Amino acid sequence: MSDLRLVIFDVDGTLVDSQADILAAMAAAFGSEGLEMPARERVLSGVGLSLPETFLRLAGEQGPDVRTRMIDAYCTAYADLRQAHGPESSPFYPGARETLHRLAEEPHTLLAVATGKSRRGLDRLVEAHGLHGLFASRQTADDHPSKPHPAMIHAALDDTGVSARRAVMIGDTRFDIDMARAAGVASIGVAWGYQPAAGLMADRIIHDWAGLAPALDELTETTS
Repeated sequence: MSDLRLVIFDVDGTLVDSQADILAAMAAAFGSEGLEMPARERVLSGVGLSLPETFLRLAGEQGPDVRTRMIDAYCTAYADLRQAHGPESSPFYPGARETLHRLAEEPHTLLAVATGKSRRGLDRLVEAHGLHGLFASRQTADDHPSKPHPAMIHAALDDTGVSARRAVMIGDTRFDIDMARAAGVASIGVAWGYQPAAGLMADRIIHDWAGLAPALDELTETTS
């Protein structure tokens, strides 16, 4: 297993652009309690956290029972939107699908996901986009503490038997990069996501998917 490398992807804001449904579901959640939704920038700045952490951050002045109801309303609205819109609910960023399939064809590369989505949400996205069989490990917020806790990356490493020095986390938020750092793996930040690239503090920043291959090879010391 020592020759293998593991490429771990965040989902929302990295592989797919789900902001329209996130914002619509968040509006439904706040509206269900007669509350005004926070500004778009504030909502998107928390994408990647688990839902309990997200609502604590956005509606911490509300009691836990209210926040639980809001989470339920959010999940219901998000599921309804996905059902209505199908794959277009969370479209791939240009080049993302092709990049996943290219990497999956490399005999020395395994792919994984570490996301703030629920297991149900990730399963539905995999189904909608036909991603079955691509990921050797799929880690969600249902089974771990919220990012930036390193548990999701540790679990992906355990699943695949790849060492931390041969793993890279790819994401669009500081939660992703701080999680990678806490787990002792390298990080690549993407410039097209929900947080400004300048603040990510990743080991490398890429501005399009074409920049991923050389960054991965450098960080995992892989030669073609």
